[in-house]
Amino acid sequence: MTPAWRHLLRAWHLQTSSPRITKMCPSLSRGAFRTSVTKLGLHTKPRMPPCDFTPEKYQSLAYERVLEIQNHHLTPTRTAYFRKPLLLHQGHMEWLFDYEGNRYLDFFSGIVTVSVGHCHPKVNAVAQKQLGRLWHTSALFFHPPIHEFAEKLSALLPEPLKVIFLVNSGSEANDLAMLMARAHSNSTDIISLRGSYHGCSPYTLGLTSVGPYRMELPSGLGCQSTMCPDVFRGPWGGNHCRDSPVQTTRKCSCAPDCCQAKDQYIEQFKDTLNTSVAKSIAGFFAEPIQGVNGVVQYPKGFLREAFELVRERGGVCIADEVQTGFGRLGSHFWGFQTHGILPDIVTMAKGIGNGFPMAAVVTTPEIAKSLAKRVFHFNTFGGNPMACAIGSAVLEVIKEEKLQENCQEVGTYMLQKFAELRDEFEIVGDVRGKGLMIGIEMVKDKVSSQPLPQEEVNEIHEDCKSMGLLIGRGGIFAQTCRIAPSMCITKPDVHFAVEVFRSALIQHMERRAK
Repeated sequence: MTPAWRHLLRAWHLQTSSPRITKMCPSLSRGAFRTSVTKLGLHTKPRMPPCDFTPEKYQSLAYERVLEIQNHHLTPTRTAYFRKPLLLHQGHMEWLFDYEGNRYLDFFSGIVTVSVGHCHPKVNAVAQKQLGRLWHTSALFFHPPIHEFAEKLSALLPEPLKVIFLVNSGSEANDLAMLMARAHSNSTDIISLRGSYHGCSPYTLGLTSVGPYRMELPSGLGCQSTMCPDVFRGPWGGNHCRDSPVQTTRKCSCAPDCCQAKDQYIEQFKDTLNTSVAKSIAGFFAEPIQGVNGVVQYPKGFLREAFELVRERGGVCIADEVQTGFGRLGSHFWGFQTHGILPDIVTMAKGIGNGFPMAAVVTTPEIAKSLAKRVFHFNTFGGNPMACAIGSAVLEVIKEEKLQENCQEVGTYMLQKFAELRDEFEIVGDVRGKGLMIGIEMVKDKVSSQPLPQEEVNEIHEDCKSMGLLIGRGGIFAQTCRIAPSMCITKPDVHFAVEVFRSALIQHMERRAK
């Protein structure tokens, strides 16, 4: 049975399961069946899983007024998704509700941020209790929430990563990590991978290596990018190279315990060390899996060898866990653990506070002392009582509700389901990731692997939204669909998401055929 015919049968099943459509007459020919399904069933919305939550009635600004304020008073940078931007009103666990009461399954979780679910009851209760007790003191005074949180977080990290600096965002965390690396090494040059995203502050713009975030004016001096070891789009790598339940379909001759692609990318890394930075360097930043670049994974063993090379040059190694940390990858609590490495500094944000502004830098006592000798570091809001109370509640929920285990089970299941779509559709070039961090890279065709034009990806994105599924975008050419839901999602949620994505792909192929 051809993939197209399977789509038609599935669409027919969806259509005939609806009470509004009468069943097809058995005497219809196969051609008439195909015409009937195309006309009636192909665009039926997959049935959304039930939700026992009823949102409050929206009673705020009119949609037109929101647009007017946006255009006149807020940033002119176009960031909103969709031709008609969503005006969201309320959230509950994996669900979002707009101002008209429409329900959406949130599979992007506020850019990989809402870790345990929108307005999780336990986190809400803790936040409300702390809100009535104490909002803010600054680090000039002690308060129990900061010490309770520090003890819980440090217990989740291996020795000697035990000194915690609390800040407010991922950009702040990476800014501070850059400062630490330079203070400790007495060097300036820092290396990051092309395609990386480490923030949008003046310092971290030098680390971030995605085109739209770069600017013509000098920023982030002393930063140097090196080749991203991408086994799908890069020059080397194939179906034995990455740590994922789903491998790229590109063939390679690597043995399970010896990745030739890793060796090739390490040679490029050595070339950067030998030609583009000083003999002594400050450090190396790496996301365990690149997020903004479309969930790009490296060959197994690459980061371990790269860390060794950096340390030989006197540099420190920084793992940016802003998107990969807190159990999201399923097999381990931290992304660096999936590579079998131990960083000198770990930065974290986003999921740490389930959407509350919070971030942290964790390092060794030695590096922390190096910073203290060079500068008086102080952060007014970092470690405030609200953030720390919420952070503790998030860690408790992850443990109590076994969310890391859920990421492993449900995420692996979802990866495999999306991989079936890759095998069925010519425009799905690659499916990759770990746990609940998944990338679906769209291409013109599998032979060329050229990125699907942005306007076509936009259409697929819009179709998913119209059927009640919110997903993200990523990649150098915005060609990759990013899937990173709250860690509380279920298999019925996955079934719905996969059916929606399949329907969106079918609609796109129809448009392309016309």
